[in-house]
Amino acid sequence: MAPRIQLDLEPSIPSDPLAEMIATLDLTDAGGARTREDIFTGPSQWMPHGRVFGGQVLAQSLVAATRTIDGVRNVHSMHGYFLRPGDIRLPITFSVDRLRDGRSFSTRRVQAYQNGDPIFSMIASFQEPALGIDHQEASPTDIPGPESLPSAAELMGANPHPVAQFWAKARPFDIRHIPSPIYFNVEGEHIAKQAVWMKALGPMPEDPILHQAALAYASDYSILEPIFRRHGISWAHPGLSSASLDHAMWFHRPVRVDDWLLYVQDSPSASGSRGLSLGKIFSRDGILVATVAQEGMVRVPELRD
Repeated sequence: MAPRIQLDLEPSIPSDPLAEMIATLDLTDAGGARTREDIFTGPSQWMPHGRVFGGQVLAQSLVAATRTIDGVRNVHSMHGYFLRPGDIRLPITFSVDRLRDGRSFSTRRVQAYQNGDPIFSMIASFQEPALGIDHQEASPTDIPGPESLPSAAELMGANPHPVAQFWAKARPFDIRHIPSPIYFNVEGEHIAKQAVWMKALGPMPEDPILHQAALAYASDYSILEPIFRRHGISWAHPGLSSASLDHAMWFHRPVRVDDWLLYVQDSPSASGSRGLSLGKIFSRDGILVATVAQEGMVRVPELRD
């Protein structure tokens, strides 16, 4: 594990968080493309803890891989490992290996670097559109609608802490928790389940690749929270240390992130200072658009296995 990056409490709130995210995903082709490798670069967004947001590097890696796909093949799965904390002060270089282009599927490996050190490694698979069998798990029916729930900005109010201001104003997604958020405390029963409504703060471009990348971005916000909730741990818990270790995502059907999406999450296990969380993402009309799995490191001073 790399040395911990110091907390950077000097707030940096963008005037338009959604536009900033879209710009962050617009990678620069660094040239030097070879037979099997392509190089792209992208910026890092400010974060209050000084580390690159995992969802950012996930989304950028997916964009880099997609830039090397010819035709209409769409990503259907991605599997990545977070290797080192990224530094928000540095840009990121993405190296894409064209592992395979078959009749129906293409496979890409992406390595994300800062200062020559890998911070993230991912393999993604793409498929041409095809007809076939079709079924899905049903969306929950006992979930309150997003309009009945408070936004992060409403919950934070005038809290002056830079992290609270970041949660309230700097994220490009409106995120609303069911039963309630765990920013500062955990209300109600301590169970390893929750749901989150999420939607981009404004209209997105029509590019379906951008919507997939933005979904990967947002999928990392709250996926570890069922682990915390089960043990009564909030994000503000003294001494809490957590980090994403890996992230897997399957894209089942087309998605728009500027419409409300329901992210249903649960944690089947936690042990050895690690916890596993699973998530299913549904459109508002009940279509299952993606499934997520992530294991994270969770260290709490007073809790030991």
